[in-house]
Amino acid sequence: MLIEPKSLTLFCFPCAGASAATYLRWRRLLPDWIGVEPVEPPGRGARIAEPLIDDYDSLVDRMTDELAGALPTNYVFFGHSMGALLAYGCAHRLRDRRERGPRALILACCAAPTRRDEERLARLRTDAALLQELKDLNGTPTDVFEHPELLRLTLDILRADFGVCSSFRRFERAPLDLDLHIFGGVDDEIEEERLTAWSLETSAATTLQMFDGGHFVIRDRESDILASLRNALRGFAPAERESRRAFS
Repeated sequence: MLIEPKSLTLFCFPCAGASAATYLRWRRLLPDWIGVEPVEPPGRGARIAEPLIDDYDSLVDRMTDELAGALPTNYVFFGHSMGALLAYGCAHRLRDRRERGPRALILACCAAPTRRDEERLARLRTDAALLQELKDLNGTPTDVFEHPELLRLTLDILRADFGVCSSFRRFERAPLDLDLHIFGGVDDEIEEERLTAWSLETSAATTLQMFDGGHFVIRDRESDILASLRNALRGFAPAERESRRAFS
């Protein structure tokens, strides 16, 4: 796909069980110099007819193939939960291919590669366990639980996505050379120590910002998240456009 030229393109990777549609509203909530480009994994949303992929390396290879060759000059990856792992993987794959890489990674509510809880993921295999996980995370619309066909689709996507997360392995390669901005929720089960360990994955700077809320803090504290997101991206914005926005 060809990307419309923007001062900065923000590629957004969704969390497990979710679709890229999560980020569509950001197009009108972020400044016009940021081009929001949601990244849709196969098997959901606009790609519902395609088979789901439940292996991390296979999914990252597929998504990197689709992004490579049409990348803008100036772009950043954002990922929430599983989306953070996908953004991290695509950044590594693009570097391996000597493609133009992102200027930074902004990762929300995802434990660092060295602080993953593999035992928890291994327990999430049955429908009952997946259903309880949906309820515990409190990030699924209540309508989903009231419609059997929609719930079946959601559980199938979630099972595949947890397979992606379970098959993730840390890249045993040189750290990335780009800034990492990490967002977390103070009530999320992913503690601050597991977030700060992202600093091991880059030779550049790492920042951490905690917000009131749980695992879906990017939804529950959206205005705060977007304010911090804009602040993190400001360094990539042409000064004259940001100045006009400030005084409009």
